[in-house]
Amino acid sequence: MKTNLKTILTTSFAIFLLAVTTAFSQSQRKPASLGREEYIEVEKNVKLHVTDLGEGKPVVLIHGWPLSDAMYEYQYAELIQKGYRVIGITLRGFGLSDKPGGAYNYDVYADDIKVILDKLKIEDATIGGFSMGGATVIHYVAKYNAAHVSKLALFGAAAPLWTKRADFNYGFWTKEDVNGLIALNNTNRPQLFENFGKIFPANETSVSAGQGAWLGTIQAQASPYAMAESMKALRDTDLREDLKKIKIPTLILHGTQDKICSYELAEQMHKSITNSTLIPFEKSGHALFIEELPKFNAELIKFIK
Repeated sequence: MKTNLKTILTTSFAIFLLAVTTAFSQSQRKPASLGREEYIEVEKNVKLHVTDLGEGKPVVLIHGWPLSDAMYEYQYAELIQKGYRVIGITLRGFGLSDKPGGAYNYDVYADDIKVILDKLKIEDATIGGFSMGGATVIHYVAKYNAAHVSKLALFGAAAPLWTKRADFNYGFWTKEDVNGLIALNNTNRPQLFENFGKIFPANETSVSAGQGAWLGTIQAQASPYAMAESMKALRDTDLREDLKKIKIPTLILHGTQDKICSYELAEQMHKSITNSTLIPFEKSGHALFIEELPKFNAELIKFIK
């Protein structure tokens, strides 16, 4: 009995000593991370993935359909090197973000962005968006009167409308076309990816096979449900009134050979947004962020400065 008690006391003391030593060691350690959250809750049971790297003036980037914030890998690298803080937000339903049932539209996306920028206490940021993300940031700036941001950048944006109307005969897509895309998404999503992959770049060589495979791994993470619901937003949303509400400096980068969001859309945005600058990318289709990577990064950084 005495032996057992002695053993128990010795073991207990050893455990106590180890706990004290560990706690002391941890208290002395300088944190290696910046202490930023990678997943931020925007509503109950919905967390979004956020890439938050670097230090300095903030740049917030929103991806396009059906990608994620990972698409900005080569923008992050240069912006961090140049002394900026990059905040890439993956919209619900895509990438590593939660994929709940429910509504998917520009209102929901704008509300989610607002929650994140509120929580991060971001001020005086440049916010940029690609394709559907461009439409999303237009709606964010209009709805929230440019809260947290002082500049807007649009990359191949799917705005002011992605589908033609009786009073808007621009772009490539009709509502019936998009209904066909939704049907294909719901019956043969790999075919939908393949079809879009063919028209994503300006030509067969402007995006390498490796780059195409990289983008493919990103888009495959998207929820099929979110993809279909987001296409309904792309099909139905008219942002012409939102464009009139934008007063902050705006940069529009757009490929002249874009087969997904026609260059005509960029011209319409430029006409409607006061204090906007349109820069054509002559060698690019929709993938201007990799097709003309050096020019894309240089123009974005020049605008941020």
